[in-house]
Amino acid sequence: MARISCAIIGSGNIGTDLMIKVMRTSKNLAIGAMVGIDPASDGLARATRLNVPTTHEGVEGLRRLSNYGEIEVVFDATSAGAHIKNNAILQADGKKVIDLTPAAIGPFTIPVINGEANLDAPNVNMVTCGGQATIPIVYAIRRATKRAIWGEIVASISSKSAGPGTRANIDEFTETTSKAICELGGAERGKAIIILNPAEPPLIMRDTVFALSQGGHPQEIEQSILEMVAEVQKYVPGYRLKQKVQFEHIGDNLPVRIPGVGPCSGLKTTVFLEVEGAAHYLPAYAGNLDIMTSAALTTADAWAARQLARKAV
Repeated sequence: MARISCAIIGSGNIGTDLMIKVMRTSKNLAIGAMVGIDPASDGLARATRLNVPTTHEGVEGLRRLSNYGEIEVVFDATSAGAHIKNNAILQADGKKVIDLTPAAIGPFTIPVINGEANLDAPNVNMVTCGGQATIPIVYAIRRATKRAIWGEIVASISSKSAGPGTRANIDEFTETTSKAICELGGAERGKAIIILNPAEPPLIMRDTVFALSQGGHPQEIEQSILEMVAEVQKYVPGYRLKQKVQFEHIGDNLPVRIPGVGPCSGLKTTVFLEVEGAAHYLPAYAGNLDIMTSAALTTADAWAARQLARKAV
């Protein structure tokens, strides 16, 4: 079966997990190269054992590989700062880029919200792991109401599942996720918080979503959330509600103050999520990696399917 050749830049946790996912589960992609900057990284060593072409000389090393011309799509799992340079080089070479950093050069993309809309963009941004887990819930609340005034998410991940790239992106994580809560989730204001939990044994990824909305009914909001959870589970089976959706009516007599908006009343919705990883590379507690790489692969697979269909015409 024909497949599109891809490369992964970033041989850390996210990149290595993604490589294994491509090899085990992708319908339309074949791994063409694994790229890093640390010659001793486990990701490069694992790729070598799997007979995947490797380089520890970054994007320039990728360009020197003999099969570079065959590679059509490149996943960047480095850092927001590094992605700016990598993207400029890859775009000049005509490569499709899937950005797993919070650089947000291309349009925000979450498969269950706007997965088809940005497939032909030269660069698509996968927001953040916390965004992939929580923004679909904000969106589900918004579509069942007339107005989502506030959306706030708290992503708690195991410290062990956060590598150097994730730690270097903490500031960008909060800024990018907050922006995407509004742009994709539909909230008028948004806030994002990430917690790296050092607990032993490591804790599974947990996410909390708070939203203040108007013009909706609890039953309809809950049904919308349940439908969204089922959609995400199609590519992240370990994604689930931790407990029943919680509701609280905020009356005009005791409004909450929303930054940039002022006193507001409405319906407060609280959603508790848990994301268990598929354990392709790191243990199952690293759901933050699994949802990010799964979303990126889902997007790239859909793009590759479209390219293959066009070539077949």
